[in-house]
Amino acid sequence: MHHASKLIPIAVLLALAAFYWTGADYYTGLAVKIMIYAIFALSLQLLVGGAGLISLGHAAFFGIGAYAAALLSPDSGAAALPALLAAAVGGAALYALLTGALALRTRGVYFIMVTLAFSQMAYYIFHDTEVGGGSDGIYLYFRPQLTLAGWMPFDLDAPGTYYFFVLGCLALVWGFLAMLGRSPFGAALAGIRINEQRMRAAGYSTFPYKLAAYVIGGALAGLTGFLYALKDGFVTPELLAWEQSGLVLLMVILGGMGRLGGAVLGAAALILLQELFQSQALLGDYAKHWHLPLGLAIIALVALLPDGLAGLPAQWRARRAAARRQAAPPAEPGVPAAPPLPLSGGPHA
Repeated sequence: MHHASKLIPIAVLLALAAFYWTGADYYTGLAVKIMIYAIFALSLQLLVGGAGLISLGHAAFFGIGAYAAALLSPDSGAAALPALLAAAVGGAALYALLTGALALRTRGVYFIMVTLAFSQMAYYIFHDTEVGGGSDGIYLYFRPQLTLAGWMPFDLDAPGTYYFFVLGCLALVWGFLAMLGRSPFGAALAGIRINEQRMRAAGYSTFPYKLAAYVIGGALAGLTGFLYALKDGFVTPELLAWEQSGLVLLMVILGGMGRLGGAVLGAAALILLQELFQSQALLGDYAKHWHLPLGLAIIALVALLPDGLAGLPAQWRARRAAARRQAAPPAEPGVPAAPPLPLSGGPHA
């Protein structure tokens, strides 16, 4: 069972690679959206499932990565991919470092509120000023390119190249976080999540670990924003809104907190449910009320799957084992034990 679980990520990635050859633009576009949000959910999973840090400000890093890609792209040609990618990831990581150094001084609900406040600050900077076009947003006209001495290894504008670039990013992030979770750093984060006071008593300085996780999560969210900007070619302040933070947190909860595969499953489930309930072909005029059935579906999933979608196999196995125990015939009554012999004395003593 343990070896089979290791093959699941490989199977998912291979299935996504094969899915491109379906040839339907709508479905490949939907797959790209799912992969991008899967990376976004993985970046938050490091905080929530890894260190026990529930943040409502993760959208700030997502938006900063997207705006970095759009603002630094020239209007008349393609930017260099390594430089633009580094700017998006580095900008998000820097904002995570600055805000995390303050937010991580708090705990519990106060940490949640402080992260939300920092996210809203970033939102209003892009929404209420001329940075990035204000509330109208900004266009990204050309996708960046990678050139080496005049040779272009791959062109992101070419059919399929962007799809596999996003898939490669998902594979790298998934693998990186899996290795990080098995490292001493990941073990320290798990200890902090379970009992931070005990970790401190054991001699660990927990703040650097939490800050490192916060910065890594922010950097990966910046990568997600970069990929999203390349996908749509248009960036608006709504990418930094608190609704985006709530959306990705919901993906993590639906998939199962503490499981990397759960983040991917949660992203896929929520995106597919949105597409289903927004489909006028299926629901007609009722599609404009898609928030209601989506909310009911989320409530049902959370109630029926307390461990998330990733915990469904274990829950199913536990129910089968319980059913087998109930169906098993009762054991035959044993022969009653003989009374103990007296240690001393008796009728013949």
